[in-house]
Amino acid sequence: MKTNILAFSMSFCVAMLTCGIGCAQEQNSQTTSSGVKSSSATKDIVDTAVAAGDFKTLATALKAAGLVETLKGKGPFTVFAPTDAAFAKLPKETLADLLKPANKAKLAKILTYHVLPKKEMDTDLAKMKMAVTVEGSDLKISDKDGKLMVGKAHVGKSDITCTNGVIHVIDTVLMPE
Repeated sequence: MKTNILAFSMSFCVAMLTCGIGCAQEQNSQTTSSGVKSSSATKDIVDTAVAAGDFKTLATALKAAGLVETLKGKGPFTVFAPTDAAFAKLPKETLADLLKPANKAKLAKILTYHVLPKKEMDTDLAKMKMAVTVEGSDLKISDKDGKLMVGKAHVGKSDITCTNGVIHVIDTVLMPE
């Protein structure tokens, strides 16, 4: 069971962060006269992920864990998020089990391990060695071969600015220990 939950968390983050977020980032940017993209975030973290279209499973998990209103709140938050493709890598039984009302606390623990209670852009993260998640555990941050790592996940797309924080795409679902 512990292995299945770890696999679920890893897949969740990878999928959420590697797919769809790029679309949301494009929707939240404008090109200035100098050709530089500037942020014009108009949606919160949840709405940005939903608008990307590839986070339906994440949205379902957030609802099941009772976290939608929290992540629509003032923030600021930093979210390391997985896509539908990441969830699809999980055994169907594992995801179905986590989405049951009886496992709401377990699911919330996994999801809040993907959130920092402040806005951290990739340049901020690159200077850190550790961050405390909303779940309460430390999350290791490192640079491996020029790539930013959060736990065992590589940060892919980053700095997707939202009205209440920022989303970073990672390639692995994170699991609290």
